[in-house]
Amino acid sequence: MKTFLALYMGSDMPVDPGALDQATIDRGMAAWGRWMTDNAAHVVVTGGPVGKTKKTGKDGVTDIRNKVAGYIVVQAESHEAAAKLFENHPHFTIFPGDSVEIMEQLPVPGQG
Repeated sequence: MKTFLALYMGSDMPVDPGALDQATIDRGMAAWGRWMTDNAAHVVVTGGPVGKTKKTGKDGVTDIRNKVAGYIVVQAESHEAAAKLFENHPHFTIFPGDSVEIMEQLPVPGQG
């Protein structure tokens, strides 16, 4: 099995979580719970939502914005199989998320 980092991507425009009605939240969380149960054998790290972003680089620490809304780590036989786990995911079918981006965890150079 290979390991994959999946990033829940938000939309270009920030969404106020308070703008969602309770019925949508309840329906979305129930669907998310079903997805987690149905895919429990693939989930390595449950992850969760993430907050504001700071960037550390040569120029020091700055506040930035990106579209990452949360993360999860999964295992699958292939990159394609990992991506298919997220088809019709509640993050973007019920909640206002944009997509889920899936990347394979590669070996650290020199440690393989």
